[in-house]
Amino acid sequence: MKKMPKVVIVGFPNVGKSSLFNRLIGRKKALVHNMPGMTRDCVAARHRFGDRAFELVDTGGMFGTPDEPLSGKIRDKAWDAARAADVIVFVLDGKRDLAPAEEELYVGLMKLGRPVLVVVNKIDAPSGEAHLAEFYRLGDNDIIPLSAEHKVNIDELRERIAALLPPAAEDDAAEPLRIAVVGRINVGKSSIINRLCGEERLLTSEVPGTTRDSTDTIIMRDGRPYCLVDTAGIRKPAGASDSREKAGIIKSQKNILEADVIVLVLDAREFPTRQDTHIARMARDSGKPLVLVLNKWDLVDRQKVDPEDVRDLVRTKLEFVGYAPLLFVSALTGHRVVKVLDMADKVHRDSRKRVDTARLNEFLARLNEEHPPRGKDGSKIKVKYMTQQGVAPPTFVLFGHSRTSLSPAYEKSLAGLLRKEYDLWGTPIRIFLRKS
Repeated sequence: MKKMPKVVIVGFPNVGKSSLFNRLIGRKKALVHNMPGMTRDCVAARHRFGDRAFELVDTGGMFGTPDEPLSGKIRDKAWDAARAADVIVFVLDGKRDLAPAEEELYVGLMKLGRPVLVVVNKIDAPSGEAHLAEFYRLGDNDIIPLSAEHKVNIDELRERIAALLPPAAEDDAAEPLRIAVVGRINVGKSSIINRLCGEERLLTSEVPGTTRDSTDTIIMRDGRPYCLVDTAGIRKPAGASDSREKAGIIKSQKNILEADVIVLVLDAREFPTRQDTHIARMARDSGKPLVLVLNKWDLVDRQKVDPEDVRDLVRTKLEFVGYAPLLFVSALTGHRVVKVLDMADKVHRDSRKRVDTARLNEFLARLNEEHPPRGKDGSKIKVKYMTQQGVAPPTFVLFGHSRTSLSPAYEKSLAGLLRKEYDLWGTPIRIFLRKS
């Protein structure tokens, strides 16, 4: 699979870059907020328009804001994205005058030798076009006025972008495995993704809540695409620094439901915390396959800490996700980080396995003899046959004479037996009892 063309949206804070990004891809992916600086990392999404396929990238503001301690890093990341672009969309605010610094930015973008489309956003009505003369000071006679909020001239911008891109290759349609990297704040989620990318694509710092919006990063490994979703650290909304962080936390919870695989990152210096437990329950309830990653293993004194004791502790504290494999990694040194992709592949395959009904009923015959099903009242239940109803997660239905439910203890035991029998590790299992 060849590298997909990249279209990068740049501009100052609060000019409407994220709104335009969402409008172009046709869904609300990038968080939009009335406070400047919502976007810190670059937010990316694969998109197709006609016979053109490309990766659209939303960047942080290329100019500092007073309450933003990471302005320099955000600006550097936006410039890195612009240098890697095939097409640059430079967004200006049609509600105000052109700033001298924006003129300088335009000159800098032109020096990159990439096609630059100048977009004046927030032109909501024909009367607003009278203000466009202000922006022709840039020397570009092909300015595109539009309104991302009201869908004005969006199709024209799409067509202009498409005209600058090559036709899509057949394999550009391949969907990447979507891996949501979740966890508490400052456990090293962004650092792990950077290590998998082999470069510093995402912002990292000691500032709590550095990642505000979820960020998609597409990487290729052995010809297979992966979409690594870096999420905002999940903590109680009451502990969030402002409404921007609260919005990021809500988005992270949504990312869990949209992922193919969830990677829950724990901090080797303190685990599992109450918040780790809360996030693990969210992962289990989503039905998605799960991998537990214990990061910062390089900071642990290996002379005093036995990995098996750590495994036992995690299994005890997080026994309700005991099906999830546990990896010991270090984002700082790179130790075993690539195993995250290997394990994500495996648990994803396991979550989509199907078992023939004939094999299931051979298993059921042994089950009725060795571990007969039990109801909530402890009585034995006669089960006549069972089938697999679905995958992701594997879902099994037992048919018997009784309308009662399986006891929770027996249901847990049965899930364990099914997991061991058919190698269904890393994925929740759903079991239902129905009267035939």
